[in-house]
Parts: sequence; structure tokens; C-alpha cells
Amino acid sequence: MTNHQAKPDNRNDNVEKLQDMVQNTIENIEESHETMQFASTEERAAIEAKNQRREESIEAMRNEIRDEAQARENGNI
Repeated sequence: MTNHQAKPDNRNDNVEKLQDMVQNTIENIEESHETMQFASTEERAAIEAKNQRREESIEAMRNEIRDEAQARENGNI
């Protein structure tokens, strides 16, 4: 039987990672707008739905960034 130990939770760079994720998601939205120019009506609807989910993800990530930044300020990281 192998004994696996969990890695310690290192949250030091969470804010930066989340910011990168937000930026990448924004870029994906922008690229999808270019794709929509050549998309069928059905494809356009799918892209718009995906972008809506992306916008929701961005908002959630921004909330998490605020939480992580506050934890960092309070010395909880």
C-alpha cells in the first residue's frame, strides 16, 4: 500500500493565477466575437450561451480575487 501525503496548500500566488485566468477568459470572449461573424445562427446561439457562462465565471473569479487579496492583507496566507 502506498502512502500518499497531500501537498500543503500554497495560496501565495492565487491572486496572480486568478488574474491570468480572468484575462484568458476575456481573450476567449473576444476571439469568439470574431468567430461569430462566420457562424451559423445555431453556432452563434451556442457561442453566445458559452460567453454568458464565461461572463459568470469572470465574476466568480473576480470575487475570489477580492477574497484572496483580503486574506493576503490580513496575513491569512
